Amino acid sequence: MKAAPHKKTWLAILLAALIAAALWHFTRPDLPVVQLVSAERGKVEATVNNTRSGTIKACRRAKLSAPAGGQISQLRVKKGERVKKGQVLLELWNKDLVAQESAAREAYSAALEQEKQSCLGADLAGREEARAEKLMQKGFISHEGMDQKSAAARIARAGCDAARSATEQSGSRIRAARADLDRLILKAPFDGIVAEISGELGEYATPSPPGIPTPPSIDLIDDSCLYVSAPIDEVDAARVKLGQAVKITLDAIKGKSFMGHVRRIAPYVLEVEKQARTVEVEVDFDELPSSDRLLVGYSADVEIVYATHDNVLRIPTQALLDGKHVLLYGPDGVLEDRMVGTGLANWDETEITEGLKEGDRIVLNLDQAGAKAGARVQPEKK
Repeated sequence: MKAAPHKKTWLAILLAALIAAALWHFTRPDLPVVQLVSAERGKVEATVNNTRSGTIKACRRAKLSAPAGGQISQLRVKKGERVKKGQVLLELWNKDLVAQESAAREAYSAALEQEKQSCLGADLAGREEARAEKLMQKGFISHEGMDQKSAAARIARAGCDAARSATEQSGSRIRAARADLDRLILKAPFDGIVAEISGELGEYATPSPPGIPTPPSIDLIDDSCLYVSAPIDEVDAARVKLGQAVKITLDAIKGKSFMGHVRRIAPYVLEVEKQARTVEVEVDFDELPSSDRLLVGYSADVEIVYATHDNVLRIPTQALLDGKHVLLYGPDGVLEDRMVGTGLANWDETEITEGLKEGDRIVLNLDQAGAKAGARVQPEKK
C-alpha cells in the first residue's frame, strides 16, 4: 500500500520531463541556415583590376572644324548619319573663291594655248636653223644669214620656255585658289558616324583661337574599332604586360563579359590625386559583339590576367575570413574555424594550398546571423 504514492511521484516527474522536453522542442530557436560550397579543383587566375571605371573609346575620333571662319552655306549631313572618307560634311560661303578658281582655270587654258603656239614656233625655227646650216655648208647662204637663223631659233625657244613658265604659274594659281576653297569645305577624314553637329545653316562658324577651345563643327567617330581605356594603380602596373588576356565587363550590359588583350601601357603615371597615382592601360576587344551594340563612352571594368594555375584546389574568395580562415562544416553540423594557406586569387576565386581537401564544405554567406565557429547550423536546401 505504501509503494503506490512513490510510483505516482515518479510518474509525475516523468510526465513533467516529457512536457518540458516537448516545450523545449517546440519553442527552441531554429538553427542558422547557411549556404555551403565545396572546395573543388579548377583554374585560378591572378588578375589586376582598374581602380576607377574605364571608358570605351573609338580608335579614331575627330572633332572637326574648318580652318577658316565663315557662314555655313551647306550642311550635307545629319546627326547619326554614316559617312565615307572624303565625303563633304559642310561648306562655308565660298562663291568668291569659286569665282577665283574659275578665273584661274580660264587663265590656265589661255596660257596653255599660248605655250602650244610659242613652242610650235620654236620647233619651226629650230628646223629652219638646221636647214640653214646644211645650206651654209654647201655655200648657198652666208655666215650672216646663218647667224640670223640661229638667233631666231634661240628667241623662239626662249619664247616657248617663257610660255611654259606662264602655264606653270597659272597652274599654281589654280592650286592656290583650290587650297583657299578647301579651307571652307569640311570633308570626312575617315569612314564613321556623325556624333554631333554644332551650328546651323546661315550661322557663322569660327575656328578656335589659341588657348580658347570652342565646340567643333562636327564630331566624327569611327565606331568600327573600339577599345577600353582604364586606370591601373601604380602598385599593380609592373604586373601588366602587352598582350596579356583581359576580361571586360560593362555596366550597360549585365551578365556578360568580353575577352580582350592589353594593347598599350602608358609610359608615365597620372597624378590625378596625390594618393591615387595610376597608369593608363588600353585594352582591345578580341572580337566586337555582334548582338550587343557598344557605345563610345560606356563605362567598363577590366580584369587583366597576369598568372594562371590549372587544376588547383579553389574556393570562392568571399568565403574567406580575413584572407586566412574559413568556417568548415563538420559531419555533426558544427562549424569549425579552419586556417588555410592561399595561392593565386582574384575577386571570384582563391587557390587553397593547405588546410582543406577536395570536397570539404565551407560557409559561403559569412554574414549570416549565428554563423560562427562552434555553432550548430543547418545547410540551406537547394
